[in-house]
Amino acid sequence: MATLLEQLRGYTKVVADSGDINSIEKFKPQDSTTNPSLIAAAAEMPAYQSIVDDVLKQARKDAGSSASDKDVATLAFKSLAVAFGKKILNIVPGRVSTEVDARLSYDTEKTKAQARDIIAQYDKAGISRDRVLIKIASTWEGIKAAEALELEGIHCNLTLLFGLHQAIACAEAKVTLVSPFVGRILDWYKKDTGKDYVGADDPGVQSVTTIYNYYKKFGYKTVVMGASFRNIGEIKELAGCDLLTIAPKLLAELDATEGDLPRKLDPAASEKMDIKKLTIDKATFDKMHAEDRMAHDKLKEGIEGFSKALEDLEKLLAKRLSEISEPATTH
Repeated sequence: MATLLEQLRGYTKVVADSGDINSIEKFKPQDSTTNPSLIAAAAEMPAYQSIVDDVLKQARKDAGSSASDKDVATLAFKSLAVAFGKKILNIVPGRVSTEVDARLSYDTEKTKAQARDIIAQYDKAGISRDRVLIKIASTWEGIKAAEALELEGIHCNLTLLFGLHQAIACAEAKVTLVSPFVGRILDWYKKDTGKDYVGADDPGVQSVTTIYNYYKKFGYKTVVMGASFRNIGEIKELAGCDLLTIAPKLLAELDATEGDLPRKLDPAASEKMDIKKLTIDKATFDKMHAEDRMAHDKLKEGIEGFSKALEDLEKLLAKRLSEISEPATTH
């Protein structure tokens, strides 16, 4: 009998949620996605020290000798994310997602500027824009930045997505892809209610199912990539979703498990559903976001978490930079 992973690949694009190139080589996903936490974890692995060092040396050169280690490290982060992205694109046949600095999540103009800077680095390396997704948090400002970027041919992955209001705003902005966070939604409900949830009762599973059905019912081109899984039960319930981004540990579990994996999400079924169409302007978005405690809490927490991971990574890079910098010669 085929493994669950083999069956899942029959109707869902499987994406690796990792910055670890060895894991990506092992599971051969269609696409891969990274974030500051994953890049930081990979940057600490001895196997990738040469990538980190090369990026830091180039950043030092670009920043000039008067720049502080902290400034060089800040400059190096974007280049490091692209360096890992380029390595990953040598392995996966599809796309890689590279994240904009989460600290810019409420600044449309700065988000656009950094996205263009990231794409320019991929362009310079001769990598087609069709193989890169710029990852942006699903704030109203982030969604508006993505809307403008898509018109420039820069494809976006809207992350930290927890509520239907975020998903609809993204679809109306014609973004390429959204990443609703299944496990983080489950975490919030478990903490809030003190209950455990399994299978189709999992609130994270229900959220992605609702978004998927809404998109297919109304013919949106934006695709849904379920993310942030806590167990393979959640993945099984979302079999048929456009894409699922899965950590190496859960990919290994799916690959080692046999059994029947029925398709749960299907566009033909979505089209027949009775779903009310909503229009999301900024006032509606803000109102729905304020009323959805879970989405409000998890978006805020997610941005803070990614920002902290970025600060930790910059500290790690500054420390590494001081280790590899040649001592000044004295005369």
